[in-house]
Amino acid sequence: MKTYSAKPNNVNRSWHVLDASKAPLGRLSTVAARLLIGKDKPSFTRHIDVGDYVIVINASSLITTGNKVAKKIYYRHSGFPGGLYKRTLGEMNMVSVIEHAIRGMLPDNKLRQGRLARLKIYSGAQHSHTAQNPVDFTISRKGSK
Repeated sequence: MKTYSAKPNNVNRSWHVLDASKAPLGRLSTVAARLLIGKDKPSFTRHIDVGDYVIVINASSLITTGNKVAKKIYYRHSGFPGGLYKRTLGEMNMVSVIEHAIRGMLPDNKLRQGRLARLKIYSGAQHSHTAQNPVDFTISRKGSK
């Protein structure tokens, strides 16, 4: 019996819709990263991108636990002395917060940019991908379907 290895031209991608107003940021990010990578597929192959498309809606009503809106700080640096910029979660754009969280959960390799290109984030409940017939993906307590 031979081991199956996916080929790039035989990848079947589906579309999933995740609602950011129904699950906390961390749980939403882990589920989205697993779908983008394709880890739950039986055809998963590490060196081939077999993941699905992910649409995240209601990003403006993102759920966080605890007091993260006031206490979680995002840092960036300009590269010059004294160029440290700090912003709290409440000051950030929620679309960029979700993208930052999902980007951090994807492996840092050559497939990351292609996976992030399949991530679509919308601040409202409307999206423009109804022609692709996306399936609503419900996030349970344990992060499965």
